Amino acid sequence: MIDLQSEMYEQALYIKSPLFVERVRYDATAEEMHIHLGVQKGAKFNCPECNETDCATAGSVDRTWRCMDFFGHKAYIHLKTPRIKCTNCGTHVFVPPWTRKHSSFTLLFEAYVIEMARNMPITAIAKIVREHDTRLWRIIGAHVGKAYHEKDMSKVAKIGIDETSTKRGHNYITCAYDIEKSEVLHAAEGKKTENIELFIKELRKHNGKPENISHVSIDMAKAFIKGVRDYLPKAEVTFDKFHVIQHAGKAVDQVRRSETKKNPTLKGTRYIWLKNPENLTEEQKKSLNTLSKENKDLARAYQEKQTLQDIYRNIRDPETAEFAFTKFCDWAQRSRLTPMVKLGELIKKHWKGIINYFKTGSHSAVCEGINSKIQLIKKRSRGFRNIKNFINMIYLEGSNLTLPAWSCNTK
Repeated sequence: MIDLQSEMYEQALYIKSPLFVERVRYDATAEEMHIHLGVQKGAKFNCPECNETDCATAGSVDRTWRCMDFFGHKAYIHLKTPRIKCTNCGTHVFVPPWTRKHSSFTLLFEAYVIEMARNMPITAIAKIVREHDTRLWRIIGAHVGKAYHEKDMSKVAKIGIDETSTKRGHNYITCAYDIEKSEVLHAAEGKKTENIELFIKELRKHNGKPENISHVSIDMAKAFIKGVRDYLPKAEVTFDKFHVIQHAGKAVDQVRRSETKKNPTLKGTRYIWLKNPENLTEEQKKSLNTLSKENKDLARAYQEKQTLQDIYRNIRDPETAEFAFTKFCDWAQRSRLTPMVKLGELIKKHWKGIINYFKTGSHSAVCEGINSKIQLIKKRSRGFRNIKNFINMIYLEGSNLTLPAWSCNTK
């Protein structure tokens, strides 16, 4: 007579010969399902290490795995897991097809966690599946680690390197991006030259060649400039427009701070001068118009920033860009406003990389787009207890990995 209950669980959990469902027990107190499996007598297995066939068994080890819930109840698989005696490589514990080595969860359960992790914070997932978040982070780390290890970087030629904050204050991670595929290649803690070296080492592990990298988009941080010069000497450098304009915004704010000492009405108006005119409210536009008439030096600095943005907004060819930047630097010099003079000097110092932007196109937009996604990950999770978890989430959502990294054998 067919045991319909056993057949149902065998179908649901992909249990196949020589394994079988021995019994199913419901714990009413804990509201848990416990599915106990057995092994057919005389069964032989393939070696999990070298795949040698028809290996005999030598004892067993009690193992338990958390699987997907049954009818809203937590469910566990129990098996006296055979120890396989291989004539080639010794004795190993059998790894059932529904799990991976060293895991106490089924692959379907882990796939469920990974899919939710793309859209929810781990703390929320922990409440749904009723597991401690530390155990879920181990699942994420194992799958991301294996999938990232198998990632191919052999065709990487154009990259972007940028930092992103991990929390308030000067806490950063450095990310390297594949500009052509819009995906993260590498992430490391800090904002330092050594991170470029770490990326190059990782690139080689994934069949990539540093000499094949023809273009690098970075900001004007000394650490990045030195790192590219030391480890990617053949790459053409572009300084992205976002950071050039960011320097202009800082210069304008320095002028505002200086002017505030003479005119207290400027206090609290920082964002009026930093925003683009089209993003100002009607009230802010009126304030800007009034303050510009009363503070000529600040109005001049603001106009210079807007002119710099117009160069990036309207000019497409490098020859015209060179002419426009030459005029801008002259204007900044004549303004006699120290922050604007320094901005002009900064542009001259990084002239080639700034002009390269108009040759290579808006590659930096890819970096900024991925950077925005990374910040969304951070905001959604409300911070991370350690950097490793943050980096795993960046790889999970930004590296185009094949996940879950293990597949359940249902054949």
